[in-house]
Amino acid sequence: MAPACSTRFNSLHVAVIGAGAAGLAAARELRRESHSVVVFERSAQVGGLWVYTPQTEPDPLSLDPNRTVVHSSVYASLRTNLPRECMGYRDFPFVPRDDDDESRDPRRYPSYGEVLAYLRDFAREFELEEMVRFETEVVYVERDGRRWKIRSRNSGGVFKDEIFDSVVVCNGHYTEPRVAHVPGNQAGGRDISKDIAAMAKEVRVASISRYGKSTDSSHCNKAEKITRTTF
Repeated sequence: MAPACSTRFNSLHVAVIGAGAAGLAAARELRRESHSVVVFERSAQVGGLWVYTPQTEPDPLSLDPNRTVVHSSVYASLRTNLPRECMGYRDFPFVPRDDDDESRDPRRYPSYGEVLAYLRDFAREFELEEMVRFETEVVYVERDGRRWKIRSRNSGGVFKDEIFDSVVVCNGHYTEPRVAHVPGNQAGGRDISKDIAAMAKEVRVASISRYGKSTDSSHCNKAEKITRTTF
């Protein structure tokens, strides 16, 4: 005889690390299932890697563990390489919206600002920001019996230890570049400043598929010679 199915439901205390596209979706679905959710986001807004900043890292290769980390993969002229129809949540379509936001871009392949605005709209529509602790970085996560211990640090440098039933990691894997070691000055596409781009006479761009073309057209258009290597 098959055992009877239990209808008992336990609400869990869940940590979500990152308030980008994945973290926002995870937080919404977890709350829909009546779980208690805390989202940790080390920047001051939702959007994850779609948040642009002109700031560049002092160590372009990210080799210094004590460097100031710039958590953004976006450069100023970035546009999506997928049509907006493929980038939205199923029940919240990524369609052009009419408002006074100057970052809006109605094109089918919009700028990063349109994607960021869309994620903000999603967060507001489902009231997700109330679950987010902004400017709070997760320092480490470790097992604590059958639960999880998280240590976080806020913008004031204050550490806090908390226990959660489950952890959803949504911080992405593009924070640190993986680069080949070759002679000469190197920088990731995101960390090429306008000054460096203007001074460079000869540039070699090593990239995967279309990304290199986007980078050299954005940053290296003043160079006398551009050599592209595509993998």
